[in-house]
Amino acid sequence: MLFTEFNLEEAKEIWREEGIEEGIEKGIEKGIEKGIEKGKLETALAMFVDGFSLEKIAHITKLPLKTLKKKLTIQ
Repeated sequence: MLFTEFNLEEAKEIWREEGIEEGIEKGIEKGIEKGIEKGKLETALAMFVDGFSLEKIAHITKLPLKTLKKKLTIQ
């Protein structure tokens, strides 16, 4: 039978490392999503300036109409 000693400090270090890697991965994914949304909003603004309706912009960009109304119109 093989016995090994459980080392709590080593276990904590592994958990921290895995947590950091997971956090970095999630942060990168979130950054990519924000970048995509920013690009869509820039496109939506250009379309709005060119006279496209908010409904048409929402259809093309797949951005929610509510978001477009909030970001593109003066309230």
